[in-house]
Amino acid sequence: MALLTPEQKARMLANGRAAAAAIAEDGNTPDVFPVVKLFTPWGGATWLLSELDPEDEDIAFGLCDLGFGCPELGSVRLSELEAVRGPGGLAIERDLHFRPTKSLTAYAAEANRFGRIRA
Repeated sequence: MALLTPEQKARMLANGRAAAAAIAEDGNTPDVFPVVKLFTPWGGATWLLSELDPEDEDIAFGLCDLGFGCPELGSVRLSELEAVRGPGGLAIERDLHFRPTKSLTAYAAEANRFGRIRA
């Protein structure tokens, strides 16, 4: 399964373009809802991604939680996530049932309180 659907990719690129424009204008970025949730079915890693870099579509931005109790906002290469393999060759998966209920910064604040993403 692809990590992103074409619709998700388009939404994340739009968010990335909006963020780049906002940074150029006043240095601030819009607080958007995550578009996709990725996870490791064999462990505790989770990513809530909201945007793609319009200059390098392999770089996604979002809330990254590797399962060590310290989730953080940052960037990740989709090609690196696609290359990860767990036990039995399992790959990182997209949560087909994920429906965001709050902004990325709200998820980040909650994740910092609990030491993990709760989505």
